[in-house]
Amino acid sequence: MRPGLRPDSQVTDVVSNTTATHALRASGIKKAYRSPNGLLEVLTGVDLEVARGTILAIVGASGAGKSTLLNILGTLDHPDTGTVEIGGLRVDHLKDRELARIRATRLGFVFQFHHLLPEFSAEENVMMPMLIAGSEPGAARARAREALTAVGLKERWLHRPAELSGGEAQRVAVARALAPSPELVLADEPSGNLDTGAASALHELIGTLAREQHQTFVVVTHNDRLAERADRVLTLESGRLVARP
Repeated sequence: MRPGLRPDSQVTDVVSNTTATHALRASGIKKAYRSPNGLLEVLTGVDLEVARGTILAIVGASGAGKSTLLNILGTLDHPDTGTVEIGGLRVDHLKDRELARIRATRLGFVFQFHHLLPEFSAEENVMMPMLIAGSEPGAARARAREALTAVGLKERWLHRPAELSGGEAQRVAVARALAPSPELVLADEPSGNLDTGAASALHELIGTLAREQHQTFVVVTHNDRLAERADRVLTLESGRLVARP
């Protein structure tokens, strides 16, 4: 268990396989879409394994399929063929209700835009997914405060999004992803909407969380500085992941 964030029995997945050495494994992932010009093959055979407590950066040209891949890894979309495992549990064949549970308890998501609810405080925004997953309010509040403290926002618990800077709001989004103690955090251009200073601070935060709290990240990014902080960088090219030269 990562230091700083205590387990919450209300949001811990009972099928978690803590003996798995990897947080994520994918094999043979293919995905195609029908278009007016015929079948568009986006992913043509992606193989991937991510060790616990590491950062993987995925880079590539716009339209290469990076977000599609991230959505499949996060169970937001289904592959046409292939398998996905989260912490040793195969998830690609599960039903929608089971996938919703996986997303609520074993995965965290951070997007380019923070998507905070403007009428709620930072604390309440972080609590919300845990409450939806069935956590008791007191436990959810305690976890939210721990997560906000971990991202350096201890003094901002009660501030609403309009009272936060862009970088602070994105840190709240990171805290929201961390609060359920997920196996894996998936981030899609997490600093893409931030200025240089705020982006640099967010990159430092992600590195610290991986290094000190053993959190696993898969990050899709165009930002070379964020990619440089990763343990590995892979390029999505012609529908496959290849090592960055």
